[in-house]
Amino acid sequence: MTEATPAPDQGRLRRVLFSGLLGGVIEYYDFLLYGTVSALVFNRLFFAGLSPAVATFASFTTFAVGYFARPAGGLIFGHLGDRYGRKVMLLASMVLMGVASTLIGVLPTYASAGSWAPIMLVLLRLCQGIAVGGEWGGSTLLAAEHAPPARRGLLTGIVQLGGPVGSILSTAVLALVSLMPDEDFLTWGWRIPFLISAVLLALGLFVRSRVVESQVFLDSRAGAEHRRAPLIELLRRPVQLLRACFFVFGATVTQALTSAFMVSYATGVGVGRTDILIGQVFNGTGAAVAMLVATALSDRIGRRRTLIGAALLLAAVAYPVFAMIGTGDPVLLWVALGVFAGPPLGALLAPSAALLAESFDTSVRYTGVSAGYQVAAVLGGGLAPLIGVGLLSLAGGSPVLVAVYMAVACLASAVAVWSAKETKGRDLAASEATPEPVPAARG
Repeated sequence: MTEATPAPDQGRLRRVLFSGLLGGVIEYYDFLLYGTVSALVFNRLFFAGLSPAVATFASFTTFAVGYFARPAGGLIFGHLGDRYGRKVMLLASMVLMGVASTLIGVLPTYASAGSWAPIMLVLLRLCQGIAVGGEWGGSTLLAAEHAPPARRGLLTGIVQLGGPVGSILSTAVLALVSLMPDEDFLTWGWRIPFLISAVLLALGLFVRSRVVESQVFLDSRAGAEHRRAPLIELLRRPVQLLRACFFVFGATVTQALTSAFMVSYATGVGVGRTDILIGQVFNGTGAAVAMLVATALSDRIGRRRTLIGAALLLAAVAYPVFAMIGTGDPVLLWVALGVFAGPPLGALLAPSAALLAESFDTSVRYTGVSAGYQVAAVLGGGLAPLIGVGLLSLAGGSPVLVAVYMAVACLASAVAVWSAKETKGRDLAASEATPEPVPAARG
């Protein structure tokens, strides 16, 4: 069914898109910054006394904690967002992320606080995970519910640019401070990118406060009795929820392997810190460009064709990416991340936002999108660096098993999308995803 709605107010739509983009930049700047710093700094400052390998594993474990918290954030913010609106929950998620990240920038290290230092680090990482769990689904839905159906893929894709732009921004800031002498960088330089979060938070709250609630949500709340427990409604359709998780599974695995895990792996084969950070900038840039192309394409040929093609391409480049990184040549690392990995990753991630939004009814959409994406983030992104370290050790330092893991994850996404119906042009106000009520038994 296609949507026949009046053209949206263009000023309102621009505010929604800019708010979503900026919110994504802030959330992923903070969230992904932690991943890079965990490989460069936290293993040395917060887990002192451990062997280098154990310290790196412990640092990646705190990185994974943020991913494990994301489904909880998705369920909390999703439930409240489906009942009370998208806007207020997006303001709350932004505050939580900004405050947690700023506090990481002033944390004492193990040398001065002992075991309290990693405990506080883990607690703040939990807050980051909960915040991201609420942000992605809410900003995606607000854009999707304001966008005209013919451009819904592209416009939700613009909001998804917040991820790579946030990654580029965090990497660029970290690259600048990493030019300091090692002693200064480890003493106080690494704190600067986290403290910048306070400035980003103030800007984000100003922009987001001017956004209005979506009319699709307001009509849904006014026209029908509001469901008390959106998650219970979703659990009545477990196949739909499980399929939604795998739409983005390959993207979350790849994103973690080419960020946090890649930093540790590339450092181990002799690539310098600055060269690694430059490679991450190329990766984010390639993903951002591909996001716009792929989302626009999904509005023309459909979500399924675009996403299946991206997943298959990403599976095909898995081994070349890690083989090039494994040479220790910085130029090959830049090509691997910017040309081979970044574009298909962006092409798989961005159109998934529209597909997820179009797969759920309004009354459970925030919960469904958030739960689907964030569970994938845990099973994929959260565990990927730990699994990558284990597979690398199992293969004696060869990246072949890591590449196989990435390829299998992308193929799982391709199968999940293939098994779904095409949703391009769906009327978001309709209840197409809701199963028909079971007729009462005749007595």
